[in-house]
Amino acid sequence: MTPVEALERIAYLLERGRQETYKVRAYRNAAQVVRSVPEHELRDLAAKGRLRSLAGIGEKTESVILEALSGEVPSYLRKLEGDLDPAGDARARAIREVLRGDCHTHSDWSDGGSPIEEMALAARDLGHDYLVLTDHSPSLTVAKGLPAERLRDQIQVVAELNQRLAPFRILTGIEVDILEDGSLDQQEELLDQLDVVVASVHSKLRQESDGMTQRMLAAVSNPRVDILGHCTGRLVVGRGRPESTFDAEAIFSACAVHGTAVEINSRPERLDPPKRLLALARDLGCDFVIDTDAHAPGQLEWQPYGCDRAAACDLPTERIVNTRPLPEFLAWTRRARN
Repeated sequence: MTPVEALERIAYLLERGRQETYKVRAYRNAAQVVRSVPEHELRDLAAKGRLRSLAGIGEKTESVILEALSGEVPSYLRKLEGDLDPAGDARARAIREVLRGDCHTHSDWSDGGSPIEEMALAARDLGHDYLVLTDHSPSLTVAKGLPAERLRDQIQVVAELNQRLAPFRILTGIEVDILEDGSLDQQEELLDQLDVVVASVHSKLRQESDGMTQRMLAAVSNPRVDILGHCTGRLVVGRGRPESTFDAEAIFSACAVHGTAVEINSRPERLDPPKRLLALARDLGCDFVIDTDAHAPGQLEWQPYGCDRAAACDLPTERIVNTRPLPEFLAWTRRARN
């Protein structure tokens, strides 16, 4: 293992473990610095005890570099690998093994931390066939949501990347805000160009139940919407955030009628929807997707959390849409747009 490989793997595992961004950045920056130094120069600096003369190399990253140069797996990396969460039960593992892609991810075009290509390569390395890029829409300014022109630029960038990454495929998409009146926060003609549209509520989460129900009904009934994202908006860590209130039976019934999948959001701080609502959506005939809502490459490994919940609620695998091969998955997303 080279020093660059060790530093990048540590950054990846820190992301997976939801560590602070500054820690992740320190190891990624160190990897970039080391990559620019010829190996003989790096070894010479190490022999002279001058690795920390390189910008961005501190005590901890120096230790990783020294151990990797000596042919060892760095001790900090061994610790992080040992801290990985154990796999779920057999049913959950079986679901994870048949997932073909991740339908909700973010890049540094909005509030993600990594370029599109890095996210795609990480997904490919996990065994996925496709990754749906769903950066935010313009009204979510705190997350650097993409206005129309910026989204058009991104569509072109994705097309160019797909020429190089084939047969792996980046699917164009968006996490579009459901506005207070139920309309979608992006131009209709642009939404029609995308492979996948995830619609989510990000504002006025404490709206009264009737208003929230009508708002969500308008979105899930819209033929341009494929997936209802993190439907309750809850947060279950730290100070937390309570669930939004709405008529869940009405919403999930509409999802079933219109073929809009209910997202099982695997982010550890969301785990949305709660299991009681997941079971209700199952009983009402909904389809599902298991997504990570990843904002960094390491977070793409969070899908097992969603698989655990799907297994606990006994969801039929055939109703988890991202278990389908890419042609079938795309046929599903375009079902109401033709």
